Amino acid sequence: MSPAKRPRGRRLSFEGRVLFLALLTGLFGSLAALALIWTGDFTPKVQWTLTTFLGILWLSFAFHLRNRVVTPLQTLSNLLAALREGDFSIRARGARRGDALGDVMIEVNALAETLHHERLGALEAGALLRKIMVEIDVAVFAFDPEKSLRLVNRAGERLLAQPSERLMGRSAAELGLEDCLADDAPRTLERSFPGGSGRWESRRSIFRQGGLPLQMLVITDLSRALREEERQAWQRLIRVLGHELNNSMAPIQSIAGSLVTMLNKEVRPADWEEDLKRGLDVIAGRSEALNRFMDGYARLARLPRPKLQPVDLGSLIRRVTGLEVRLPVRLAPGPELTVRADSDQLEQLLINLIRNAVDAALETGGGVDVGWGKNGTHCDLWVDDEGPGLSNTSNLFVPFFTTKPDGSGIGLVLSRQIAEAHGGSLTVENRKPGPGCEARLRLPLR
Repeated sequence: MSPAKRPRGRRLSFEGRVLFLALLTGLFGSLAALALIWTGDFTPKVQWTLTTFLGILWLSFAFHLRNRVVTPLQTLSNLLAALREGDFSIRARGARRGDALGDVMIEVNALAETLHHERLGALEAGALLRKIMVEIDVAVFAFDPEKSLRLVNRAGERLLAQPSERLMGRSAAELGLEDCLADDAPRTLERSFPGGSGRWESRRSIFRQGGLPLQMLVITDLSRALREEERQAWQRLIRVLGHELNNSMAPIQSIAGSLVTMLNKEVRPADWEEDLKRGLDVIAGRSEALNRFMDGYARLARLPRPKLQPVDLGSLIRRVTGLEVRLPVRLAPGPELTVRADSDQLEQLLINLIRNAVDAALETGGGVDVGWGKNGTHCDLWVDDEGPGLSNTSNLFVPFFTTKPDGSGIGLVLSRQIAEAHGGSLTVENRKPGPGCEARLRLPLR
C-alpha cells in the first residue's frame, strides 16, 4: 500500500491537544518535585501525601487551563450557530477591550447587531413588497425557466378569474399568457382575459430568486386610463368650442335682433341703411372668424402621419431661416446631421418657431439665434429670441390660446404634434438668464 493511500491515524481533538500541552507543561516540574520528595529525608507517609497532592494540583491545573481555552471557543461557536440559524438575540457576555478574546467577542456582538438590523430591514422591505403586490392594481406574474407560474398577485387572480391555489404551477400556455412572454419590449394587446377585455400593456423582465432566473410579466389595463384621457379631452374640446362659439354667436345674435327691431319699425331712421350694412359686416366678420376657428381645429385633427425620409438637417434649417425677411436670423451651424423625417412637416414646424421668435424680437428690437447639435442618439435644435419673454408658460400648448392680436393659437400645438409624431419633443421656456424665450426641438437620429 502506497503512503498516499495509507489510512491516517485518528488525530487528537482540539480539546485533547490543549489538555496534552497543559499536562506536558507541568510534567517536568512535577517530575523534579517528585524526585526531591522521594530522595529527600521524608517519611513514606509524607512522601505519599506530597505525591498525591502534587498529582492532584498538576491535573487540576491542566484541566483548568483546558477549560479556560475551550469554554470561550464553545461559547463563540454557539453564538455563531445562533447567528447562522437567524437568532440574533444572543450576545457574548464579559467582552472587554484590551483583551484578545474580548476583542473577538465584541466584534461578534457587533456582527450580531448588524445582522439583526439588516434582518429587520429585509423583513420590513419584504412585508412592504408583499403589501404592494397585493394592493397594486396591476397584474404581476412570475414564471420559472420551464414557464410554470411561481408567483401571482391579487390583480393577476382577478385577471384570470381564478384563485392563486389553482394557478400556481400551471404553464404559461395553459393560462393563455405564452404570447406575452415572447418579447422583451412593451407591447399593447387588444384581447380578452377571463377577468376582463380591452386594451392591455404587457412588459416582461428577468429577475433572480434563490439563484434561479425567473420571468416577471406585468399586465396593465389601459382601457380605464384611455377612457379618462378621452373624457378629459372631450371636456377640453367642449370648453374651447363653447367659449369660441359664445364669443361669436353672442354679438351675432345681438346685432341680428337689433336689425330685426329696426326693420320692423314703421318709421325708420334716416341712416338705417348704413346701420344695416354695418351690422351685416359685423355678422360676416364674426362668421368668418368662426369659420377660421373651425378650420384650425380641422387642421389639428387631420394632421397626416409623417412620411419619413432622410433629411439633411443643416440644409433644411438654412433654407427656412432664409425665408424670414423681417429680421436677419443669426445662425450657429452645427455638425452635418441626417434625420429621418417628413421634410414638409419639419419645415412647417421650423417656420412656426422662427416666426414666433421674430415676432417677439421685433417687440424689443432684439435678435434671433438658431442652432443645432448632436446629443447622443438625438439631435437638439434651438431657436432663441431676445423678446420680452413669457409671463405664463402653462397655456402655450393649449389650442387657440394666443397672446397676439391676430394670432390663431394653433402654431405651437401643431408644432408639438409634428415633433411627437417624429418620436421627438418640443419645449418652450423663458431663457435663463433672460430676456427672451428658447424653443428646443429634440429629434431621434435613428
